[in-house]
Amino acid sequence: MSNNAPNVVMIGLGYIGLPTAALIAKSKTHVHGVDINQKVVDVINKGEIHIVEPDLDIAVANAVSEGYLVADTKPVIAETYLIVVPTPFKAKNEPDTSFVESATNNIIPLLKPGDLYIIESTSPIGTTEKMMTLIYTKRPELKGEIYIAYCPERVLPGNVMYELVYNDRVIGGIDAKSTEKAVEFYKQFIKGNLHKTNARTAEMCKLVENSSRDVQIAFANELSLICDKANINVWELIELANKHPRVNILQPGCGVGGHCIAVDPYFIVSDYPMESQIIGKAREINNYKSFWCAEKVQTAKLEFEIKNGYKPKVALMGLAFKPNIDDLRESPAKYIAQKVLQNSNNEECYIVEPNIRNHHIFKLTDYKLATEKADIIVFLVAHDEFKSLKLNSNKIVLDFCGIIK
Repeated sequence: MSNNAPNVVMIGLGYIGLPTAALIAKSKTHVHGVDINQKVVDVINKGEIHIVEPDLDIAVANAVSEGYLVADTKPVIAETYLIVVPTPFKAKNEPDTSFVESATNNIIPLLKPGDLYIIESTSPIGTTEKMMTLIYTKRPELKGEIYIAYCPERVLPGNVMYELVYNDRVIGGIDAKSTEKAVEFYKQFIKGNLHKTNARTAEMCKLVENSSRDVQIAFANELSLICDKANINVWELIELANKHPRVNILQPGCGVGGHCIAVDPYFIVSDYPMESQIIGKAREINNYKSFWCAEKVQTAKLEFEIKNGYKPKVALMGLAFKPNIDDLRESPAKYIAQKVLQNSNNEECYIVEPNIRNHHIFKLTDYKLATEKADIIVFLVAHDEFKSLKLNSNKIVLDFCGIIK
C-alpha cells in the first residue's frame, strides 16, 4: 500500500469507534473513519469531536492535524476493517444487526486476500459467522483467504481513552489463524492482556459481562423497593451488609441505562428465553425501578398540593444514564423526566443536566437555580455537582441515587 493509503478502516465513529480510531492513529497508523452522518464527518475533519469524553478532544485533534485520521461517509481499500456500529432493537426486544450487515456489505467489494475483518459491535451469538457467510456468498473466491474475528470493547464512559489501552480484551476468530491475526493487530495498541477464544464465545462473553452487572444492580434495586416499604434506609443497610467479608452489594439507582448493561441482556433473552430466567427477571426489575421512581414523584406532588394548597415546583436532577457524563442513551433518568412531564398538571418543572448545554426536547436549568426555586428536589443521577449542594430544610427531597444517603 502507498504511504497515503489507510491501514485501517473504522466504520462507525461514535462513543467507541471514534476513541478507538484516535488510539490507533496515535501509533502513526493511517485510519479512514466512516460515519453515515455528514455532520459528524465534518466535525471530526476539523479536529473536533461530537461527543463528550475526557482526553478524546486532544487525541482527535492530534490525529487529524498529523494526518493519521480522516473521516468520510464511504469506506476505502485498506488492510484491516473494524465494524463499530450500533446494534439497536426491533419490536419485542429483538436485536437488530442490520447496521452490522449494512457496514459489511459496504466493504465486501473492497476486500482482498490477506485482509482482516473485525466486528466490535455488541452482537447476538453467531453474528460473526453470519457475516462470514455473507462475505463468502458474495465473494466466494475469498473463502479461506481473509481473516474474520470478533473483539468486543469493555470500557467505561468517562474513562474510555485509558481503558481502551489497559483493559484486557477477549478476541475470537472464526478459526485459529483469524484469532492470531486479530491478536497481532490489537497488540500494536493495547497494553492489557489479549485472551484468545472463538467468535461465539467472545460474543457471549460480552453479553454475559453486562448481564452479570444487570443482575447485581437488580438485586440492589429490589432491596431499595423492599426497604421503602419496610421503612429502612437502604443506603445504611447496604453499607452494613457489605461489612461482611464476602458480600459486595452494589448501590441502587433509578434504573439501568446506557447502551450496554440496559441492552445486552436482551441479546441473550431474545435467543434463549426459557433458559435465561434470572437474566430476564433482572431486566424487568431494573425497568420497573424507573416506573416506580416516576410514581413516587407523582405521589410527592399530590401530597404537597393537598398539604399546602398550591402546586409544587419540581427539580429533576440529572438526565444522563450514569454520573458525570453526557450520554443519555437508554437513560432511566430521562424516562422518569418524560413521565413526570407527561403527568404534569401545570406544575413548574426544572430539568437539570450539567453535562450538556441544551437538549432538543427538555429546557435545561442551572442546577443551583433549580434547587433554589424548587419545592421538591428529585435526585436521579449522582453527578458530582449535586453532592456539594446546600439544601434548605424546608425542601422535599427524593433521593434515588444516594446523593444524601
